Amino acid sequence: MNKTELVAAVADKAEISRKDAEKAIKAFTDVITEELIKGEKIQIVGFGTFEVAERKAREGRNPKTKEKMPIAASRAPKFKAGKSLKDQVNI
Repeated sequence: MNKTELVAAVADKAEISRKDAEKAIKAFTDVITEELIKGEKIQIVGFGTFEVAERKAREGRNPKTKEKMPIAASRAPKFKAGKSLKDQVNI
């Protein structure tokens, strides 16, 4: 499912216009993104948790030349599905 299909599905499910559904989805993703940038954790009970994973700097290897190379520290968004969502998917 791509964004256009998601907007259409939300509009149908919530019985709202596609324009309103697109605004709601954009607002949702914007808020999640802003909170993750600040390092906050977003927990939606029954659905899951969005948080930022901190990756330490480390040394890696170029698989082609086997030469050692530094890998910089980074932050990555992470999603952990909640129990209710996992149970519904595994029916």
